[in-house]
Amino acid sequence: MKEFEDIRFYKDSEVQPALMEYLGHPMIKALLQFTFPEKSSEEIAAILGTCHSIRDFQSKVIYNSVLKVIEKSTEGLTYSGFDKLDSRQAYFYMSNHRDIILDTCLLNTTLYEQDLIMTASAIGDNLVQKPFLMTLSRLNRNFLVKRGLGPREMLKSSMVLSAYIKKLLLEDGRSVWMAQREGRTKDGSDYTQQGVLKMLGMAKGKQSLAQYFADLKIVPMAISYEFDPTDILKMPEILAKRMKEEYVKSANEDFNSIMQGALGNKGRIHINAGEVLGKEVFEEIEEKHASINAQLKAIASKIDEHIYRNYKLWPANYIAFDLLKNSETYAEKYSDKEKRQFERRLTRRIDVKNPLELNSYLLMYANPVINKEALYE
Repeated sequence: MKEFEDIRFYKDSEVQPALMEYLGHPMIKALLQFTFPEKSSEEIAAILGTCHSIRDFQSKVIYNSVLKVIEKSTEGLTYSGFDKLDSRQAYFYMSNHRDIILDTCLLNTTLYEQDLIMTASAIGDNLVQKPFLMTLSRLNRNFLVKRGLGPREMLKSSMVLSAYIKKLLLEDGRSVWMAQREGRTKDGSDYTQQGVLKMLGMAKGKQSLAQYFADLKIVPMAISYEFDPTDILKMPEILAKRMKEEYVKSANEDFNSIMQGALGNKGRIHINAGEVLGKEVFEEIEEKHASINAQLKAIASKIDEHIYRNYKLWPANYIAFDLLKNSETYAEKYSDKEKRQFERRLTRRIDVKNPLELNSYLLMYANPVINKEALYE
């Protein structure tokens, strides 16, 4: 365990001391009051006093926190595909990534309700710079992905991360979640980065890439939010990239995105677990492609196919597509009222007279339709 010391989540024996240390922290107190508005401080402290493992904390506190988020900021969470999974089996869930914290919280809420093994989840260390966020992440079974390293340090860090994921899945029987790419998708276009898969394959040892990836039991997963509460927060970075300008994050940008993502209106949310990518999928790729890079590229494409096959498109996605293309291609997918509501959202969030702003915002919602079309139609 020594090599994983600076990236690992808490051991169960560390949970209670960590909770007691941070019980009085203003942000932790705010989270607990949000979760248990009807309970006194003493009653909340009593609940925390019964948390002697990560599962205790997740089931007694975080699960209730997520239910409150769903109640207050969504039109409901639905999910599908999880009934086909084995409750005794650890899986590697690889999904698109839209919200810093909620993606994994909603997944684990689903897994908990379906009596499936909950995940250890990757999180960039840049997102947990505040000590209370680091503690919360370690209490919630997050492990760290180190960012901003030089090439040599990055290689070493990637090897450690790959070995840790292998240990979790194949030795500890712990499911793992990881995004298909580094960082959230800002423009609504979800594609798997080969670099993520390359890191994952570093721990394969003497196995072929095909054998090892089959052992990991990869489940491509799509999470679809009807509305992105952080869409307006993503716009400055999107516009900077489109204008080929350097974008520098503000001091509290990630924290503000976390808060807005949790509390802002998301409409409906759907999570769809695809089929486990079986041995035959990887063997076929191995037969077609000799080089590792070509295999990784083919695996990334296969994951993308499965994610988009399972991606739930909402009226907002179709409306954005038609507004973008000045068409009525998908007019049967939404009502006049839904279109008016989306147009009101547009005018409240951006300068609709600025063509670049308008185009960029519409693409954020239209890209899932465009990409799904490209793959399947």
